[in-house]
Amino acid sequence: MKTSVALCTYNGEHFLRTQIESILDQTVSIDEIVVCDDRSTDDTLKILNEYHEKHPGLFKIFVNEKNLKSVKNFEKAISLCSGDLIFLSDQDDKWRNDKVEKITDFLNANLNITVVATNGYAINDQDELIERYSLWDVPMFLREKNQKPDYFKMISNVSNIATGASMAIRKSYLGHILPFPAVEGLHHDEWIAMVSSYENKFEMLDDKLFYYREHSSQQVGGVFFKKTEDDKLFLIQFFDLSLEHQDFSSLKKLIKKFSVSHQKTKNLLSKVEDKQKFHFIEKNLPLIEKAYHEAKKRMAEKYPVRFFLLNLTDKILNKRQLTKNG
Repeated sequence: MKTSVALCTYNGEHFLRTQIESILDQTVSIDEIVVCDDRSTDDTLKILNEYHEKHPGLFKIFVNEKNLKSVKNFEKAISLCSGDLIFLSDQDDKWRNDKVEKITDFLNANLNITVVATNGYAINDQDELIERYSLWDVPMFLREKNQKPDYFKMISNVSNIATGASMAIRKSYLGHILPFPAVEGLHHDEWIAMVSSYENKFEMLDDKLFYYREHSSQQVGGVFFKKTEDDKLFLIQFFDLSLEHQDFSSLKKLIKKFSVSHQKTKNLLSKVEDKQKFHFIEKNLPLIEKAYHEAKKRMAEKYPVRFFLLNLTDKILNKRQLTKNG
């Protein structure tokens, strides 16, 4: 299986060498590293050219004619890869040296899976480990409770749990996910995970196979939490979409999740060009609506007085509604 890395860069001089060295230090060698630079103004290109000279034939470097920003830059990098398996890479993280081996072995043993994401460690600017829980722990927490994660519902109705820096994609699956829709707030990793999980082609590994750097200049963060029982319980409850054992406050939050998800899905549907290809988006709307009404019905049955007052004020304030007024 030929392997490629889709590496996107933009003013990444501070940590780029660390990331590239970790890619080069894999127990199973990468066959191709495709780099798309989004018009860096620091020494990023100088660093990339140094590696290109040291490893002729391995690096393929492309400089965008104009700034594409993260989502479309990754779309370009992924489309330029020739490998059977494409690993996505940010410029400021670091890979565990057996990442390629572990993911390749998993996909060879699970031919029905086309997209893989993994758990990861938190590190700081000095490459020091930070003890944290993360969104990536949630599937493991659920499995500990003998619950099978429903990746599609988690991602489409609550929040993305799959980080692009941990992803690997079979090239044969690119036709299912490209092009990435240009929707504000929707990142490429969320879209890839959403499409593949809907088709039951997605899996998340509990293995921590990369080091995700927390620093002030990163574009996307907010995945880590304190390593306490309270934060672990918060993460489990945050992704719990069931109506059983939900108190009034939890049901209130659940109704809000469904209303936000509904609006987000409607927005996504309006932006996607090929609605037939991505028909799952439209199909998901009535499912969210059903879950929303079931949650409200549950609240009305358990807490009739508080539900009446909340429902009244929500309509006046236009909160937790499926369709925005005006």
